[in-house]
Amino acid sequence: MAGGRGTRLDTDGEKPLFPLAGRPLIDYVLDALDASGVASVVVATSPSTPETAAHVSVPTVETPGEGYVADLDAALADDRLARPTLTVAADLPLLTGAVLDRLRRAHESGSLTVAVPAARKHELGISVDTTFDHDGRTVAPTGVNVVGGDPSRTLVVDEPRLAVNVNRPCDAAVARAWLRS
Repeated sequence: MAGGRGTRLDTDGEKPLFPLAGRPLIDYVLDALDASGVASVVVATSPSTPETAAHVSVPTVETPGEGYVADLDAALADDRLARPTLTVAADLPLLTGAVLDRLRRAHESGSLTVAVPAARKHELGISVDTTFDHDGRTVAPTGVNVVGGDPSRTLVVDEPRLAVNVNRPCDAAVARAWLRS
């Protein structure tokens, strides 16, 4: 999913192309997908991310740019995307192929929302915009999901690499420090 404008990131450019340690955000995610067992990759762009569409070397599908859910629905309507579909946000620079493969193995059927404890994000200094309660814990979505249909379940993993999504300048600073170490 690479259609966001990056307004919270305070950037003039496209969010997926935001430079982090000398590379665009989306390149880290594409590397993780390439290192995983994922069979094929399609990048969902929007009218807000034409340079991202030109930058990537994988197929793209243009979405309307009306928000994550609307864009996801539009992307999933593309015939190239079979169900279940692993969806990954373009703002997860610490993601690895091994983490993605672990999540794919955890998927049993239906749809899967992957979340991290909100407390982990706070500990790391990462912004938290959306939370929900799951089994008595406050959790935050990671930007990694499996869309497959019913039933739908939530998997909570205490994985710092999934907790670091870059939405604001403070998030980029945490990710830069992690990448340097």
